[in-house]
Amino acid sequence: MRRYTGLRAYGYLAPAAVLFTLFLALPIVYALYLSFRTVKVKGLGLGRGARTEVWAGLSNYQHALVGDPDFMASVVRVTLYGLVLVPTMLGLALLFALLLDARGTRARGFSRVSIFLPYAVPAVIASLLWGFLYLPRVSPFLYVAARLGWPQPDVLSQQWVTFAIANIGLWGGVGFNMIVIYTALKAIPSELYEAARLDGASEAAIAWRIKVPVVLPSLILTFLFSMIATLQVFAEPMTLRPLTNTISSTWSPLMKVYRDAFTRNDIYSAAATSVVIALATFVLSFGFLRLVQRRAFSQENS
Repeated sequence: MRRYTGLRAYGYLAPAAVLFTLFLALPIVYALYLSFRTVKVKGLGLGRGARTEVWAGLSNYQHALVGDPDFMASVVRVTLYGLVLVPTMLGLALLFALLLDARGTRARGFSRVSIFLPYAVPAVIASLLWGFLYLPRVSPFLYVAARLGWPQPDVLSQQWVTFAIANIGLWGGVGFNMIVIYTALKAIPSELYEAARLDGASEAAIAWRIKVPVVLPSLILTFLFSMIATLQVFAEPMTLRPLTNTISSTWSPLMKVYRDAFTRNDIYSAAATSVVIALATFVLSFGFLRLVQRRAFSQENS
């Protein structure tokens, strides 16, 4: 009987194990394999056997990290993008969650759905929507500004394009993070609030001294998700690129991977850059969790 139960458990796990192996483990192993390979060309590279795949060692990684200035420039741009996006997004998500959880707030359901709804819009559609709002010829906001004699900023200029892309991520990401924080707020016992009010605490004091410390693990979780999404930004700048010349084909690290793989047909360099991005994401995520886990999760373990 015990043996039959064990076999049945493996049967339940089998579909997930097969999908994990086919669509996650094998692609990772194949990308690692390609990152250590390159193509050796004989003569003009024409004819059968003129192009052969050979072992390249760490040369693809050396080229990605040191020999290609486009990669480091894209890292700097994405770092600035993250510094603009993540604190603003989490600050607004926390503010909206606190306002929805405050006593006396009306129309909570409508407000919650309204804030969350942009998250349901795919990133490509959101980028197209905001792209048309950014263009002076079709933007209703810039049309009204022109009629009123107000200045019409070129949002897609070199100076503002990072903020324009961050605005799209902000519009789509606030709702998801707000729901995570709001769910954590609803788990706080109401007796804690009543005791604080009996002691004379105001709603602002309750929010700052009780609610924010309690939802700190949720804030850390949303920060981690936002940091990973920042490192993987691709759809927004890729969709806006045909609308402006200020977004290069290597604006973000993933765009550089796309260019190397599908424009330059250098899949080996693209694989090495992908591995570098994956390792950086893992190191930053793991290091951040190790840095904050004692303080953030001590309340849950106590």
